[in-house]
Amino acid sequence: MGKNKLTKFAEMATYPHVFQPDDIREETGTFAMKGHWHDIFFKNDNPIVLELGCGKGEYTLGLAKRFPSKNYIGVDIKGARMWTGATQSLQEGLTNVAFLRTRIEFIERYFAPGEVGEIWLTFSDPQMKMPTKRLTSSYFLQRYRSFLIDGGLIQIKTDSHFLFAYTECLLRENHLAPICLTEDLYSPLSAALLPPEVHSLLQIKTYYEEQWLQRNIPIKFFSFKLPHNKPLREPDVEIELDDYRSFARNKRSSLIKAK
Repeated sequence: MGKNKLTKFAEMATYPHVFQPDDIREETGTFAMKGHWHDIFFKNDNPIVLELGCGKGEYTLGLAKRFPSKNYIGVDIKGARMWTGATQSLQEGLTNVAFLRTRIEFIERYFAPGEVGEIWLTFSDPQMKMPTKRLTSSYFLQRYRSFLIDGGLIQIKTDSHFLFAYTECLLRENHLAPICLTEDLYSPLSAALLPPEVHSLLQIKTYYEEQWLQRNIPIKFFSFKLPHNKPLREPDVEIELDDYRSFARNKRSSLIKAK
């Protein structure tokens, strides 16, 4: 029988590389590590990469193993899921990995300007009814700017056609050219055309990604740089909603399209 949530939370409270909401000082709303991830925790000047919505941390760990010259922080609110990756990284002695348990809506509280070099969004909820909650929306991109370096890289993997189409429209609306874009990451054609640096990422698959692939749902991938000096606007378009939901559940919504 697996460990229950309380046991996992108790274990994570002892992990030196896991930071949880109790680490915020309530009277000021500040976080002691903000602006000091390099010197206090990682003890190097290597670029910091965030995975927002890291789940069990498979992607955070996979990236950390393949790119030891970068520091990785997995961010999620689901502590019981995070325990899996946090425990594995501790057992494997990975020194370039940390985990932060918080809501992504509060992400700017934890990092200082220019402290992060890259962001990964892996299989984020498309939030088809709530544009302000989409992690690729202009609302969140503006948040990312508060701590991402100017021109920092944002990389996205998703099963959702809705989120892919929405984000593609948002990039066009704001004249942000994608560096890499494919609607079927694992197709032979896409694999042949992908930049060499992307090929090493193809072997890293999350628990949910494996599920989508088993259902023959193509994985979309794109990346782009986020400059600081451009105003950001939401696209005024209607996009067809996804016609499926997570494993054995019905269509996500009774609606056909949404903005």
